[in-house]
Amino acid sequence: MTVWSQLVGQTEAISVLSTAATAAAELVDGTGTAAGMTHAWLFTGPPGSGRSVAARAFAAALECTTPGGIGCGECQGCHTAMSGTHADVRMVVPEGLSISVAEMRALVQTSARRPTGGRWQVVVITDADRLTEGAANALLKAVEEPPPRTVFLLCAPSDHPDDVSVTIRSRCRVVALRTPSAAAIAEVLQLRDRIDGETATWAASVSSGHVGRARRLATDPAARERRDKVLRIPINLRRLSDVFDAADDLVSAAEADAGQVSGTRDEVEKDALKTALGAGGTGKGAAAATRGSAGAIKELERRQKSRATRTQRDALDLALVDLAGFYRDVLVTSSGSTAALNHPDHATSSRQAAEKWTQESTLRRLEAVLACREAIEINVKPRIAVESMITQLYMG
Repeated sequence: MTVWSQLVGQTEAISVLSTAATAAAELVDGTGTAAGMTHAWLFTGPPGSGRSVAARAFAAALECTTPGGIGCGECQGCHTAMSGTHADVRMVVPEGLSISVAEMRALVQTSARRPTGGRWQVVVITDADRLTEGAANALLKAVEEPPPRTVFLLCAPSDHPDDVSVTIRSRCRVVALRTPSAAAIAEVLQLRDRIDGETATWAASVSSGHVGRARRLATDPAARERRDKVLRIPINLRRLSDVFDAADDLVSAAEADAGQVSGTRDEVEKDALKTALGAGGTGKGAAAATRGSAGAIKELERRQKSRATRTQRDALDLALVDLAGFYRDVLVTSSGSTAALNHPDHATSSRQAAEKWTQESTLRRLEAVLACREAIEINVKPRIAVESMITQLYMG
């Protein structure tokens, strides 16, 4: 399997990227020109379309060492780039709410070096929409005057100025990814993850084109249970007291997700830092190092708190997307449309809701969910935003 096998339903993008990788290889070998290759790329597409996967696959193809096998998936360059261990491929995966200017300046400085063992110095920024203004300006300077053997790969939901600044966007070649079909997702779940056909087909049909979500639903019973619980909320809002119960369930589930992801990792990181700073050691030097470690530990705790907040928001947003999909299914059902449902396994519930609610009240409920997503994105307290939303879902 080549590195392009990781991309699901992206035939056009694969064609563009493989052509560019070939041109890049010829440029390094001195056998061709830079036609088809550029120093900065922007991968856009809806959640789950595979933006970071495409960037990683392209990075692997640029580092491929097999003659004529651009992105062969078998050589050391491909293996290390795909696994994240290649010395010349730097993955910037923001764990907190944003990418700071200090982090970006350090990265830009590193990217100016020549490749140590590979063919290109590749910088992959998986969430370029989280760049602060200062970080974006620091990146812009590098993109304006790039080193000769450095490539920047940026990933963002779109090329809108709210996601990527106009000045950075103007210096990048855009690769727009599309939402993969349910059939393509089911196929990759069966071939790559060895999931049985029935489960793969179901997971693909309810994932809204999100490959990672489909895989998690197919393999994680807890994820399936959380999804079912969220989709039962609209039908179970019978009394005003149900509003607060449902809000508590949503927020608590998001907090539990964040705790599950961060808890063990936080302790390991803190223990490793304390050890590096001399904890448990003896002698004057170790004692002095330990006394001066408070600032470093405090900074680590700050980053961990930011990561937990981001994880909680992402988990809650996923639940809100499921809710929005349910109300969309109600509108589809009440209008008699033949469009595919987001949640076909909950078709009975959406049909019952369509018989009970008017289209106007359903649309108001959908708008309440979307407004809640926007409120959380601008730092409204999740519990307040969710309680307000569910009150509107109850009132209609």
